[in-house]
Amino acid sequence: MHKTIIAAAAVLLTSAGICLAQPPGITREMIERSLPVEGAPLAEPGPYKVTSEGASGSPSHLVFRPTTLVRFPKNDTLPVMVWGNGGCAIDSTRYAGFLTTIASHGFLVLGTIPQQGAPRRQATADDLRAAIDWAGKENSRAGSPLKGKIALDKVAVMGQSCGGFLSIALGADPRVKTIGVFNSGVQPTPAPQAQGNTAPGAPRSAFPTSADLPNLHGPVLLINGSDADFMMAQSAATFDMINHVPAFYGARHNAGHTATVFHPGGGEFANVASNWLLWTFKGNKKAGRMFVGKNCGLCTNSNWDVRSKGIQE
Repeated sequence: MHKTIIAAAAVLLTSAGICLAQPPGITREMIERSLPVEGAPLAEPGPYKVTSEGASGSPSHLVFRPTTLVRFPKNDTLPVMVWGNGGCAIDSTRYAGFLTTIASHGFLVLGTIPQQGAPRRQATADDLRAAIDWAGKENSRAGSPLKGKIALDKVAVMGQSCGGFLSIALGADPRVKTIGVFNSGVQPTPAPQAQGNTAPGAPRSAFPTSADLPNLHGPVLLINGSDADFMMAQSAATFDMINHVPAFYGARHNAGHTATVFHPGGGEFANVASNWLLWTFKGNKKAGRMFVGKNCGLCTNSNWDVRSKGIQE
């Protein structure tokens, strides 16, 4: 399948109320293919109840956080995870279950919401970068319930489909210590003869390419929906091209492109994301056992095909 078609499909807006034309070769059924809910592993929430609210002073961002913050930072840390939506849609409410599960493990999770009256558009890396900026300001804002509680040295960016492109793009930001790329991957770097006579200073492609991978400076999580996911090959190829930072690749059998992100609480993919963050940012060895060693949890799970490089306890 031609990679430009794959990229076009990955930026389809799947949020309610937005519909773009489907590219040739990619059907709506392929985009929405998911793991059947019946019999699938359930999302495993953490110990914290979660509050969802608009980001104070930033009407384009949405916050998911532990409701009670007295344990932070005295007895727990509050790292940041910024989320990029499928289709690069500016509305994280559809992922509320998935994001709530992650926040319940003691994370400040930031997404996007549309501003009333604003023209419809797709999110860019700048929208997610602004969420990181917001966390930095909120950590020092007088009167903020989050003042002094955010672990600004522990920032992750994760995203699904087109949102995965954004997570790769943000991986170059020195503040971002790890990224999660769900049902997505980079485009190959165009050959010089294929780039045409691009004028000096012309903008680059909106999507990251293999040339952007050396800019990543922290561990990378790459997860897809196996053969039923039309982005599986691109996800696997991206893993193959990463050789300078730790990387973990997992293909969940029969999960498809949408996988479990819209299962109650985000289902199995929310557990994978939560455990990656718990291990990476909180040193939780139990969570790390999902990824570490030949007998890791996903390694021995017959529903998964996995590979890793540079993953150490």
